[in-house]
Amino acid sequence: MALSASSKLCKDVKKTYMELPQGDKVQAMYIWIDGTGEGVRCKTRTLDSEPKSVEDLPEWNFDGSSTYQSEGSNSDMFLIPVAMFRDPFRKDPNKLVLCEVLKYNRKIAETNLRKTCKQIMDMVTDEHPWFGMEQEYTLLGVDGHPFGWPSNGFPGPQGPYYCGVGADKAYGRDVVEAHYRACLYAGVKIAGTNAEVMPAQWEYQVGPCEGIDMGDHLWISRFILHRVCEDFGIIVSFDPKPITGNWNGAGCHTNYSTKKMREDGGLKYIEDAIDCLSKRHCYHIRIYDPKGGSDNARRLTGHHETSDIHSFSAGVANRSASIRIPRQVGQDQKGYLEDRRPSANCDPYAVTEALIRTTILKETGDEPVDYKN
Repeated sequence: MALSASSKLCKDVKKTYMELPQGDKVQAMYIWIDGTGEGVRCKTRTLDSEPKSVEDLPEWNFDGSSTYQSEGSNSDMFLIPVAMFRDPFRKDPNKLVLCEVLKYNRKIAETNLRKTCKQIMDMVTDEHPWFGMEQEYTLLGVDGHPFGWPSNGFPGPQGPYYCGVGADKAYGRDVVEAHYRACLYAGVKIAGTNAEVMPAQWEYQVGPCEGIDMGDHLWISRFILHRVCEDFGIIVSFDPKPITGNWNGAGCHTNYSTKKMREDGGLKYIEDAIDCLSKRHCYHIRIYDPKGGSDNARRLTGHHETSDIHSFSAGVANRSASIRIPRQVGQDQKGYLEDRRPSANCDPYAVTEALIRTTILKETGDEPVDYKN
């Protein structure tokens, strides 16, 4: 298994320095989404005291020409802090700071999808939309080969790996446990984790989160996973179909409900939402991966627990449908729906915004409505 060179450095040497006192100063790691719409970047600054809220954090800037976000002749981009978490790597009082990105003229950067998502969420606060996202991912060596797979072949066929236990079934559990604990320390609303159908593929769940918090918490959880994998010397991939052939892809199933759906008789509102979604399938497919649907086309084939990308379907306890109503929800006549279409590399701001636009704001057509006020 190919591990990174950095992972082979002596961690005890680093520990000596990390145990040094830092006085009253605080290290704040600023994190943002780069121009790919998938990658995260970070850099650190020193603060004179521990910030108690986002309002205590200063704006910052970076060179956008090196992150696919601007040209070199006018490359300054602004980092606007929007959410703050405890730092599980440097520990208290240090912070992780999620930022929105603005261009040199203070206009929204193309991959800053949080701004419009927040606008839409603020329009529907009375509906109390809750989300829970199931983030699937695949562990790889630095050579791109799935972690734990034979170097010149394949592991045994799928079947024993989902929620599996044992060295021949669970590949990379140390990474999973480290990520889980780091998220809990940071304050991420991580809800659980499990091994997935393909070996070296795992899932964790974040939620329930209301409104804009869903995107904030999922992006920080992804950043933490990248950093944990960096320490172990391997790579995490959110590619929706990392291995071709008879292997499951990776999605980001999105559970969604409003206050009315969660109350007695809520199944009616769930069915109404599904009806709205059925009439706007192409719009959602375009939004549900960062490449306008082409990434998901490799995954949504109608096989391996997926629906066909070209058709919309819904059903109770049906994992091959676009929208699944959990069996318990059908029995209780209230609860939530699961949209199984988003890809593992989706932008959660785009996904949650699209769900609100279609099911609450009742938008139709292939383009989002521009709300001026």
